[in-house]
Amino acid sequence: MSKVTVVGAGNVGATCANVLAHADVFNEVVLIDIQGNMAKGKALDTWQQAAVDGYSTRVAGGDDYALTANSDIVVITAGIPRKPGMSRDDLISTNAKIVVSVTQQILKYTKNPIIIVVSNPLDVMTYACWKASGLSDKRVIGMAGVLDTGRYRAFLAEALNCSPKDIQAMLMGGHGDTMVPLPRYTTVSGIPVTELIKKDQLDAIIERTKFGGGELVNLMGTSAWYAPGAAAAQMAISIIKNENRIYPCCVRLNGQYKLKDIFVGAPVKLGKKGVQDIIKLKLKKDEMELLHQSAAAVKDIADALDAMNIL
Repeated sequence: MSKVTVVGAGNVGATCANVLAHADVFNEVVLIDIQGNMAKGKALDTWQQAAVDGYSTRVAGGDDYALTANSDIVVITAGIPRKPGMSRDDLISTNAKIVVSVTQQILKYTKNPIIIVVSNPLDVMTYACWKASGLSDKRVIGMAGVLDTGRYRAFLAEALNCSPKDIQAMLMGGHGDTMVPLPRYTTVSGIPVTELIKKDQLDAIIERTKFGGGELVNLMGTSAWYAPGAAAAQMAISIIKNENRIYPCCVRLNGQYKLKDIFVGAPVKLGKKGVQDIIKLKLKKDEMELLHQSAAAVKDIADALDAMNIL
């Protein structure tokens, strides 16, 4: 029996639960939210969809963490978006308290889950979850790179008039405008993307990718949910199926890329133990410098969190 819990029944969490149900690889999906009836309702709606779309995954929801008992994987999407007038530190403090509380509640009913963190600011919330959980750093993973490469690949597919399915891409670093896309590791059916697109056009796509989240906020007045929810689900599926797929994820580096004790995006192999392996790319000097600049920005936020004495 396999079971996945999604904490947070807002747009991202509900989308993630729906995608996981459609994948039909878990026996049970549980949707948890402080607004228990909303979680129960969205779970019931997704379960009623099963007969229409043809999947067998049972879906349940509510506000009682006892429902989460013995989860193989937990996806944490809970948190609040940054509001006008809210300082960075206010956002960090509020969401860290939420993530820590959720983590503690989950661990009352499940001893050793694999946790995928989606809450923002992503890199530092993954760090907060790991610190609060006491779990191995192989079992606490942040979802950022799968979403960011999804956006990157979508933009490239438009520019090249090809299917996004044929594009493979890699990026590293923090989730946000300091991310480090790697055109050298971007291919279209095995063809280096640099052979198919002009440098200035590629640079423009990279810049659009860096600010992809902000573009959607400007359009909708709120943050994205379809792609983030699906990205987190894709990670969970690779883990439960022990596929060992290679994705860019936020993980704790312990000397790789000359970075130590920091959660930041890097290519990893995802399987039944969580992070099966952190892959070490041979970065060029300028790429390494950009990665270290991004890591420094993440560390600045992590230091701010540490100073709050929440953990």
